[in-house]
Amino acid sequence: MILRKFGYIFQGYRHVYIKKSGLCGSKNFQRSYMALPRLTPQEVTNILQANEYTKEFDGLGSIKYYDSNQLASNNPIEDTRSEAQCLLTKGVLLGVFDGHGGGACAQVVSKRLFHYISACLLPPKLLQQYLNSISSQKKLELLQTFNDKVEFVTEIRDLYQASFLNFVRDLIQSNGCKEFQMEKALENAFLRLDNDLSDEALLQLNKKDAARTLAVAMSGAVAAVAHIDGPHLHVAGVGDCQAVLGVLSENDGWSAKMMTTEHNADNRVEVERILSDHPSSERSTVIKMERLLGQLAPLRSLGDFRYKWSKDVMQRAVVPFLGETAIPPNYHTPPYLIASPEVKYHRLTPRDKFLIIASDGLWDLISPLQAVRLVGEHMSGKVTLSPLRLPRKNMRLSDINEMLLQRKEGLKKKPLDSNAATHLLRNALGGTEYGIDHAKLAQLLTLPSEVVRIFRDDITVTVIYTDSEFLRHCLP
Repeated sequence: MILRKFGYIFQGYRHVYIKKSGLCGSKNFQRSYMALPRLTPQEVTNILQANEYTKEFDGLGSIKYYDSNQLASNNPIEDTRSEAQCLLTKGVLLGVFDGHGGGACAQVVSKRLFHYISACLLPPKLLQQYLNSISSQKKLELLQTFNDKVEFVTEIRDLYQASFLNFVRDLIQSNGCKEFQMEKALENAFLRLDNDLSDEALLQLNKKDAARTLAVAMSGAVAAVAHIDGPHLHVAGVGDCQAVLGVLSENDGWSAKMMTTEHNADNRVEVERILSDHPSSERSTVIKMERLLGQLAPLRSLGDFRYKWSKDVMQRAVVPFLGETAIPPNYHTPPYLIASPEVKYHRLTPRDKFLIIASDGLWDLISPLQAVRLVGEHMSGKVTLSPLRLPRKNMRLSDINEMLLQRKEGLKKKPLDSNAATHLLRNALGGTEYGIDHAKLAQLLTLPSEVVRIFRDDITVTVIYTDSEFLRHCLP
């Protein structure tokens, strides 16, 4: 048997039977094509490192660098990630987007949302300069993106550009007398992009791009987006992607500060919010089997207009393409879903060492505190991967001795991966209390497409490292 997965060809698998009582009942056996470990350690490493990326910054801000990586379960992967420098302001944007019902919405949102956010950060005068530059030879750019390998086809790109320019014009009209609030700016960007996704799908119904825009509207995406400007960290979250801050205590222990709130059935406040928006007669159907209308796990998302559009719009716009089953059961008082993010603010200190943003594929396997400890250990061990260099001249012998002792300690934790996101992937999939289990890791990396989603989801991770020296000099 030959299986092609993640760009590799693996050979030599045998079928085995495993008991999956949780899925099929205690008396049934599920036939699962669980691959025996045929991968060498180097082959495992090649797969884990295939999509890793590192970006270093110029040392003039609070971010030193970031590591990112992705591991697919779906084919094609439904997760996406984006990172960009705002060019007309000083902030950096980093986000992870987890798609469902296909990857269309996540792909589009990850390409467009940062432009909407960057526009929301600008005063009317700069927005007008941007508009005036569109048709000139010296067009102002709002963002410098990193590791961006996706381009829209011309027709869709033009449609999206027209929507964005209309948004900029609306901002110029409405921002004149409003006091700027970062939380409102982020919320405005999310909501307007979501509204534009809806309008574009409905306006294109009888045009040649109808299938594309409708695919974006019918699929959905959850997101966690961080904006970092000096010591100021804002994180906007929709759904169940999570962001966690790694904080080093005075006694060198690690703690995890959550910067997002999960919007799912485990969040009682969120459940009550939704129930209160609908008649009491729907109380047993709005949240059913821990899902929205018995179907959708996240209780906030971008896209997913089958839970937002009126029933008349669904009949007119969706049923002709997808049939009556596109309308969820017990669909009486839409909208049932919102795209409004929950925004959290934190002022960074020298003890805030890194921020981890990841899709729920990671958090299904390890806890936020485990992730923080793994990255913290990776920081200690990573110094041993490069030659010793003194950070400054004229160091005292006692300081050099302290560095050598730390390096000796770090040798005990020397990681296999220089990229922290890859380190998290390796430990999430193959970690045990005794270290990495190669057989377990190899099995999870060679599961065929028919069964892989039972065992793991798409995983996307970004780890952002702060500059403690820069933060030490920031005024309170």
